Amino acid sequence: MDTIASLFSFITWPVSWVIVQFHKLYGAIFGPDTGWAWGLSIVSLVVLIRICLIPLFVKQIKSTRNMQALQPKMKAIQERYKSDKQRQSEEMMKLYKETGTNPLSSCLPILAQSPFFFALYHVLSGIASGKTIGVINQPLLESAQKAHIFGAPLAAKFTDSAHKVESLGATLTDVRVITAIMIVMMSASQFFTQRQLMTKNVDLSVKTPFMQQQKMLMYVFPVMFAVMGINFPVGVLVYWLTTNVWTMGQQMFVINQNPTPGSKAQASYLERLSKSVAAHSDVRGKRRRAVVQAIVAKGPDRNDNERKFITGLAKQGFAAQADGSVIKSDVAVAEAEGAAPKRQQPKRQTKAQRQSGAQQGAADAEDEAKTSLDKGTSDEESEAKQDAPQNAKAKQAAKPASGTARSKAQSGQRKGQQRPKHPSKK
Repeated sequence: MDTIASLFSFITWPVSWVIVQFHKLYGAIFGPDTGWAWGLSIVSLVVLIRICLIPLFVKQIKSTRNMQALQPKMKAIQERYKSDKQRQSEEMMKLYKETGTNPLSSCLPILAQSPFFFALYHVLSGIASGKTIGVINQPLLESAQKAHIFGAPLAAKFTDSAHKVESLGATLTDVRVITAIMIVMMSASQFFTQRQLMTKNVDLSVKTPFMQQQKMLMYVFPVMFAVMGINFPVGVLVYWLTTNVWTMGQQMFVINQNPTPGSKAQASYLERLSKSVAAHSDVRGKRRRAVVQAIVAKGPDRNDNERKFITGLAKQGFAAQADGSVIKSDVAVAEAEGAAPKRQQPKRQTKAQRQSGAQQGAADAEDEAKTSLDKGTSDEESEAKQDAPQNAKAKQAAKPASGTARSKAQSGQRKGQQRPKHPSKK
């Protein structure tokens, strides 16, 4: 570890300078030789580094989600070019280029943080061995050696001998108890961070090898930290525990506010958004409007969580718009989404109600029949009286022609031009 740390000696001076500046601030409050002053200086160094790494963290999130979305296509390429590894690599690189995905982006925060980690390890190793390093001069070196965090010296390690620990003004039991607790906390925070990523912020509708890899790393990383942690000084354990807690909080914020589409976190987020719309009759906040706008733009490509969100808005009487806002709507948006309206069952009647209804219906039908019969009879009589003179004239005019028509009907002849008969029928 010392050999690796020496490779990053070029950044030792900036790291030691930052620690000394924070030590001046906290030393004025807690005292220059206290563990609080030196411990908080290391914590502040972590916070400063992680703030500078936020752009890389955002890029890491985008890269991880792009990799999750590309897993089905990558699997198809691997199966298609199973026997041609070179063509498989070419198609993979082509896919990354078309989608703008960089597989190394998910490792950028860790890679960018590594030099600071090893530089801090180099500084603390120098303090443990009594060597001035960077801007830490002899007075600061003596002050750092006196600093104890809950009874453990800042530069002590779990594997140190009793003689070395005593030279730093502590007991071996105190050092091992404190370092063991910090190693357990460091591994637990790493496990919890990875677990909440796998259980809440992964699209469960797509089963890919990427999910299996992440699940494996969820158990591998904590074990690695536990094994490596016994060789870390207490100050480095403070550094690594702080960065793990920062990562866990940062991950919780992302899961809560910007979840992966199709995940359980997205379902919870859209449920909260639906309740907010119902309470205020509006989508509050630019970021929330952007989320609704993206869901509307997807159209039929929405996942189950997004379809449920749109249907829930429709049941509340709202319709999502293309600009991310919502309006009051009397139209059944659920029907437009393909949801069939529920049939309303008639109320069940008692036997007495059914019998009385049947008797009443029969009576009404009988009355209606009598009314229509009487009306039909009176209408026929009046029509007969009106048409009697005309019918008499029509009968007189039709008498001469009736015989001719009857004779033509009997002979089978048609009106108009007749077709000549076949010679065999004459």
